[in-house]
Amino acid sequence: MRHRCRVPQLSKPADQRRALLRSLTTELIRHGKITTTLARAKALRSEADRMITLAKDGSLASRRQAMGYIYDKQLVHALFEAAQERYGSRNGGYTRVVRTVPRQGDNSEMAIVELV
Repeated sequence: MRHRCRVPQLSKPADQRRALLRSLTTELIRHGKITTTLARAKALRSEADRMITLAKDGSLASRRQAMGYIYDKQLVHALFEAAQERYGSRNGGYTRVVRTVPRQGDNSEMAIVELV
């Protein structure tokens, strides 16, 4: 039973799930907006918000944590430079999930995840 398990499983083993969320977070920060399934979008929200919160802190320790999670080193530097002026007044909720039309092939629910 999965009572009180808060991490969505996404039908993947733990290492694949972690790699999927890392790559989705990297691409969301790079492009600002991505399209994915609704379950992945909801799981991505917390990870992306965590990275932006680290970037707002701006300390060396938080920069190293972000570099350990995000795949692109230059992207981490750009995020840490822009995060304070872009999200300085917000206390969370840096991402928006908008549902779109179902996918053509398997009718799965799709969503657009974008940075606010």
